[in-house]
Amino acid sequence: MPPATASEANVALAEGLNDAMSAVRRAVRREAGAVAEVASLAGAQMQLVRVVRRWPGISVADAATELGVAPNTVSTLVRQLVEAGVLERRVGQSDRRVAELVLRPAVAQGLGDWAGRRSGAMAAALEALTEEDRRALEAAVDPLARLARAINS
Repeated sequence: MPPATASEANVALAEGLNDAMSAVRRAVRREAGAVAEVASLAGAQMQLVRVVRRWPGISVADAATELGVAPNTVSTLVRQLVEAGVLERRVGQSDRRVAELVLRPAVAQGLGDWAGRRSGAMAAALEALTEEDRRALEAAVDPLARLARAINS
């Protein structure tokens, strides 16, 4: 069998990475459970919730830039999430014309608890691996972050 071309090798690597990362996400999700306040949200809504959790007080325009979508798309998501009791839209501190987005306190608490469970589940699983495997995973964190940025660009 002839050696794989770089393109074929990259396709095989991409498939392996997608499969492995999906399996890790599913396993962590099973261990960490769900956050009741956001369990029923659609994908785009959950992405906005993650952005607001990471940057409380973010503006609609900045959230749109972060998500790579139009501001009117984020405005629609914000309206849906405000109606669902997930987000609050507040008058901006430095510019009263700009709305700041924050999670409702109960949602923020639930997501914080969930993030702790998620990290705990991952940390416990890492304990079961060899030191060599943990070092390899540690070395992969930065390249995976760069891969995510390359996918998003």
